[in-house]
Amino acid sequence: MYPNPLFNIFGVDIDLYAIMVLIGLIVCFIFTYFAMKKSGYSSSARDTILIIGFFAIALGLLFGSLVQSIYDFIANPSGGFQFTGKMTFLGGLLGGVIVYLGLYFLYVYVINPRLKEKNIFKSDMNKGVWELLRFAPISITLAHGFGRIGCFFAGCCGGIETDMWFGVQFPGELHKEVPTQLFEAVFLFLISAVMIVLYFKFHFKYNMGVYLIGYGVWRLLIEFVRNDERGAFIPGLTPSQFWSILMVIGGIAFFFIYRYFDKKIEMKKASEEANQ
Repeated sequence: MYPNPLFNIFGVDIDLYAIMVLIGLIVCFIFTYFAMKKSGYSSSARDTILIIGFFAIALGLLFGSLVQSIYDFIANPSGGFQFTGKMTFLGGLLGGVIVYLGLYFLYVYVINPRLKEKNIFKSDMNKGVWELLRFAPISITLAHGFGRIGCFFAGCCGGIETDMWFGVQFPGELHKEVPTQLFEAVFLFLISAVMIVLYFKFHFKYNMGVYLIGYGVWRLLIEFVRNDERGAFIPGLTPSQFWSILMVIGGIAFFFIYRYFDKKIEMKKASEEANQ
């Protein structure tokens, strides 16, 4: 809706999309810090996780651009492979998760044990990624929600033409479109609120499964009213629908896998306490 740059910093144009993405990332880090503090993470563990998260987000954005460039190449091979800078969220999410887990396990199990106790890079990882899985999806959905508002301002990721009252006519377009960006933002904030209540009030452990299934189903359905060509991938499915199906399958598997290992951990803790 407002795609033009608002101002320029050191030769870089800053528009509302960039501002909303920045706000989303700030909210993401603030919430993550608050949740870790509430959950009993040590100060050094909080710092370590946030630093790793910063690098994971940066590389995840790069991976999201790479995936979109691959989609564009598949759709138009004659144009050659071009790194345009356009991004796809699901590609960025996948890349960010892979980078985060890789850096986390490298630091916690390889680097940290070899550091001296008084080293400033040494962390007391009293809690780790296992507990993080319970509230990390909230951080993701909060950041994503603000990002989708940014998409609305930029006029990208829009929907099909409509004459309904909720239709929005973007600058340069001849017809109203379904504001899928705003619908998705509302959904993301709602599922964030649900997961916040589940985690802080009911100590729910399976929010990652709720996120994967919930967002996977939502994205699968909303793709039918989006008019955002991402290139051919699987016949009959958009690339996002393909990844959404995998997210739902992964979410279902997560419940069983997490429950199995969580019981193992609880039994081990109970055994250690009994032997003390």
